[in-house]
Amino acid sequence: MAEPQQLSRDAHARLATELEDLTTRGRIDIARKIEAARELGDLSENGDYHAAKEEQGKMEGRIMHLEALLLDAVIVDGPVGDGDTVTTGSIVTVLYDGDDEPERLLVGSIEEQRDDVLVVSPGSPLGEALLGSAPGDEVSFEAPAGTLSVEVVAIDD
Repeated sequence: MAEPQQLSRDAHARLATELEDLTTRGRIDIARKIEAARELGDLSENGDYHAAKEEQGKMEGRIMHLEALLLDAVIVDGPVGDGDTVTTGSIVTVLYDGDDEPERLLVGSIEEQRDDVLVVSPGSPLGEALLGSAPGDEVSFEAPAGTLSVEVVAIDD
């Protein structure tokens, strides 16, 4: 059995809103598209109909994924106070050993993804190494190419 997904309150609320939208407006919109395509005639050669049915399948898959995710999700609060240590949901600035440019990472679920940061699962080797660390700490983790080290530069929650 898979471990429950850890989500921040913001991500949980965003995903619940997306689920609500898909199960109401989304299903109504796709039903209208399918009905409009049916009115065009022969379904075997109707590209609009097949495109709408494919869109419906993808949407229903997303609905099933969101329902399962939200059913078992564990809401995780970030660090209380000033964010002294990395927890699930933390945005961490790290500097890889030997690099000059720091990188911003969000330790959490892919569902937490944002445009301005890369997502690292808390269950990944890097994610596990970062959890509990503080600015100034250097952590090491096993990667396919060998052991890598990163310095925790800052935590922004």
